[in-house]
Amino acid sequence: MSVQQVTRLRVALGDYAHTTPLKNTAIASQSLAFDFSEVQPVYKVFGAMVRERAFDVSEMAIVTYLQAKSHGKPLVLLPAVMMGRFQHNCMLYNAQRGRITPSDLPGRRVGVRSFAQTTGVWLRGHLQNDYGVDIGRVHWVTFEDAHVNEFRDPAGVERAGAAKHLGKMVLDGELAAGIYGSELPDDKRLQSVIPNPAAAARQWHAKHGVAPINHMVVVTEHLARSQPDAVREVYRMLLQGKRAAGLPKPGGLDMHPFGFAACRPALKMIIDYCVQQKLIGRRFEVEELFDDTTRALGDA
Repeated sequence: MSVQQVTRLRVALGDYAHTTPLKNTAIASQSLAFDFSEVQPVYKVFGAMVRERAFDVSEMAIVTYLQAKSHGKPLVLLPAVMMGRFQHNCMLYNAQRGRITPSDLPGRRVGVRSFAQTTGVWLRGHLQNDYGVDIGRVHWVTFEDAHVNEFRDPAGVERAGAAKHLGKMVLDGELAAGIYGSELPDDKRLQSVIPNPAAAARQWHAKHGVAPINHMVVVTEHLARSQPDAVREVYRMLLQGKRAAGLPKPGGLDMHPFGFAACRPALKMIIDYCVQQKLIGRRFEVEELFDDTTRALGDA
């Protein structure tokens, strides 16, 4: 009797309800074994994946992937969303210094970790397309480079000093507002620039029918070409993890869409936003982001 060979893959995924069953091997495979790299926060692995292919399988912010694709990096996207969320509540200002709404932003300084940060791209897209803000007149202040080395902040974008901190600059009035990631500060002084953000997000979804994507999963082009069955098995396990976590919750929106068709609307929109904001050199068709194997993956 032959023993099936097990392929070991270097994997970097964040800690979520839907990845826990993979990390504790409650969901396993007869053909694959995952060697997980635990890096917190998970966005710190994105640069290593783009620049060094440090993993075989990695979570990645969708704007990072679009920029990597734009610069010919040998990575292939899986239609598997690890993190999605509405962004309307992620731009905050210090209410003790006076109210700020989207129309007040032109001419003011607004901080964001990186100009290519996916949350920032979504928010700038909302401001421009839904609130009529001329985002070119906002003075953007960044703190880090993009994960893709070839990208440089656009002209006019300011880099904060090495000792500067986004939250303190907002509280001290050095910045009119700041764009925050998944961990929003628990400080009652900080309020959303977009008024009533939960209601605004519901209205936005009703209008566009899109659940914004933050992080998806990529594999190296080498793995995709040499072992397409392994890529399908990775996807199967990720999908099983989603189901084991009970996602989406009954009656709730699916913020973790799986499958090419399910991911397409949000991907099309974020591509459009990236083109508007000059983050990528051309408008990709959604089909181009995948290869023949991953494009065929669905939610069944």
